[in-house]
Amino acid sequence: MERYEGKNLDEALENAAKSKGCSKEELTYNVISEKQGLFGFGSKVEIEAFFDGDIENFIIKYLTTYFDGIEMQVDVKCKKEDYYFKVELDGENNAILIGKKGQTLQDINNVVKAAASSVFKKRVIVVSDINGYKEEKYHKECSMALRVAKTVQKTKINASLDPMPNDERKAIHSYLVNMPRIRTVSEGDGKERHIVIVYDENKH
Repeated sequence: MERYEGKNLDEALENAAKSKGCSKEELTYNVISEKQGLFGFGSKVEIEAFFDGDIENFIIKYLTTYFDGIEMQVDVKCKKEDYYFKVELDGENNAILIGKKGQTLQDINNVVKAAASSVFKKRVIVVSDINGYKEEKYHKECSMALRVAKTVQKTKINASLDPMPNDERKAIHSYLVNMPRIRTVSEGDGKERHIVIVYDENKH
């Protein structure tokens, strides 16, 4: 992570923002060292600073280097969307990148998320997709969850869905959030974490 200096924190932030071509408000920073000068002279503040564009560039470079290393031609794009970073991949053989039931794509996503979170010392949420595969998967999972939820409404018997990644669970939680008498909760740990669709007669 890049470091910047200034006579005070505000000046250090200004230098970082100018270097990165962003506003001070867009920066996330940590103070590395702070030196108080005599009578205000010789004061110095050193910070580490980054903004969303740095994370986007890191993810693109990280994945490009990885795919170059295994001699696979893959186009990598990354853009911040709301609270997460959307990664778009397009390669010579997208089926290989997706893997069985999307597992290879999920593994790639987990590695990138861990790397970015480590470098920027914060939780970086990454959602990777290949030619709309994830969007289609969200649509299928939500449609399936809706059918199960309607059955739960009729039978008043709770139902558990198969384990799925965090982003797919979030899609279902959001999709069913306003459904009358239906509440969704996540249960289990790790790869066994899944959604339970709960009948709630008090929810309208």
